[in-house]
Amino acid sequence: MPRSADASFLPLDGVRVLSLALNLPGPAALLRCRTMGATCLKLEPPGGDPMGLYNRPAYTALHEGVEVRTVDLKSEAGQQQLHAELASTDVLLTSFRPSALQKLKLDWPALQARHPALSQVAIVGAPGERAEEPGHDLTYLAESGLVTGTELPPTLYADMGGALLASEAVLKAMLQQTRQRAGVYLEVALNASADWLAQPRTWGLTKPDGAVGGAHAGYRVYPCADGRVAVAALEPHFAARLCDVAGVAPPDMMAPATHAALAAWLATRTRAELEAMGRERDVPLLTLAD
Repeated sequence: MPRSADASFLPLDGVRVLSLALNLPGPAALLRCRTMGATCLKLEPPGGDPMGLYNRPAYTALHEGVEVRTVDLKSEAGQQQLHAELASTDVLLTSFRPSALQKLKLDWPALQARHPALSQVAIVGAPGERAEEPGHDLTYLAESGLVTGTELPPTLYADMGGALLASEAVLKAMLQQTRQRAGVYLEVALNASADWLAQPRTWGLTKPDGAVGGAHAGYRVYPCADGRVAVAALEPHFAARLCDVAGVAPPDMMAPATHAALAAWLATRTRAELEAMGRERDVPLLTLAD
């Protein structure tokens, strides 16, 4: 019987992707393309990618297996180098504003006229007329309701989500090329990736009164004797097992009394005790040192 997922299958094997995209979303998307088998080339300006300046380890990880060259696209020589590469490229990945692409004569009409078989995946901050607006991960998350206090989010959700959408767009471009035998233009907006990630909150799932937002006593992070414990006993059978071992009955998981009782019991248990309990009673949880 064939395996349901073959790790050796590389859907972008034989596909050549050239990226001009800097910072995080573009390089992360290019890395995803490379792991799917694409041959990846990145052209950087003489000043380099800002990511290489403010976080070299991240830059190194993102560009593993990617050929990187320095090219000044504002010069005639740089333009010649670029278009020589584009002649044998399947997908061009960009993250410039539309006005910047026009200045470089890399807007879609110009590209299509010169390289009709080439596809372009353009990463922008927001779609349509808003593509000229300045923005970053934080502003897109704030717009989507994912910044709920003054603390910064723990990761760059819009950027990394946008990278996934961009690599998905590369796959889509190749599929469309096969069907219509011509290059296609696809736009990926980072604020749209934030909106997608924010859907559970939009539905109310992760708001304070939502089941996975803190209202369900079996789906919370609690202090324990020597750290914290992330409890994910959401389904009734998991919740029942947790309440049984904690001596909480009946297990009304939305009741304040259940929250208080579980918090009191968990506070007296060490991380080792809780990990052992989780294994023995088949309760989903993970302990944290701080």
